[in-house]
Amino acid sequence: MSVLVYVENADGKFKKSIFEVVSYAKAIATQNNTGLIAISIGTVSTDELANLGKYGADKVLNASTDQLKTFVNQAYASIIFEAAKKEGANIIVLSNSFSGRGLAPRIGVKMEAGVADGAVSLPNQTAGSFTVKKTAFSGKAFAVVELNSENKVISLTPNSYKVIDGGANAPLETFTVETKESDFKAIVKDIIRATDKVSLPDAEIVVSAGRGLKGPENWGMVEELANLLGAATACSKPVSDAGWRPHSEHVGQTGIVVSPNLYIAIGISGAIQHLAGISSSKVIVVINKDPEAPFFKVADYGIVGDAFEVIPKLIEAVKQHKASA
Repeated sequence: MSVLVYVENADGKFKKSIFEVVSYAKAIATQNNTGLIAISIGTVSTDELANLGKYGADKVLNASTDQLKTFVNQAYASIIFEAAKKEGANIIVLSNSFSGRGLAPRIGVKMEAGVADGAVSLPNQTAGSFTVKKTAFSGKAFAVVELNSENKVISLTPNSYKVIDGGANAPLETFTVETKESDFKAIVKDIIRATDKVSLPDAEIVVSAGRGLKGPENWGMVEELANLLGAATACSKPVSDAGWRPHSEHVGQTGIVVSPNLYIAIGISGAIQHLAGISSSKVIVVINKDPEAPFFKVADYGIVGDAFEVIPKLIEAVKQHKASA
């Protein structure tokens, strides 16, 4: 038996979250004294694929056809399933990304496998059991689930496992599988990415703001702070509903769920729906002029003050720190 990891790409490139998931899958393979096989679908350069060996992949399978250039949930799930059968893999690992959340249950059904989505740590395989700690209730809590099936599917929450770089380039192998017409009944016609911005799901730092900014014309200081920190920008639901910011920046239970190393909330009260989307953040900093704002109850650090006074001072402090570094 072996471990199979699915490595999704964005325009032919792998993001940091993929190096995390390969490192994570390699640790699971080591736990089980077996090898790690990576499966890539779509057009990716040979150098990019071989580079996965540095993070633990012993071999990389590449499935690439014109039909598979863009993500197709059912077709991709079928290919990953066929790759698992070919390699005798009983543990499938993937990122808990937008596509990963769609793939994991489909692969689980095909493999008759137990599924642990949103894993945040390595499985515990002591005393003959296989348990996984994962997020639950939209990130408001953690659950420890036991997978009793022979086959297992695990999706890893981004920013929850370290990148381990220390291996060598991996050998490549073309993987050809006959796809079914039924796999393409629903297809993605086009994907539009904001290539000039840090991706929210993958961001290590997120600077988010709410109605305390009073209007879209005041977002310049939020973007300036984010640019200085190399962070992604986000917002609360009322802000995106009002049209101040695009819905792609809405973080919360009904928006994007994030788990950055640092989450900075500016002028956001901290409604439970918003907290559900950011509670997995490692460090939360809250800036709000209302000392009774609910967000302060979950914050690691808090500043009671007017954002229009605090943020310019914070920007200046970051600039001075970078200048002296």
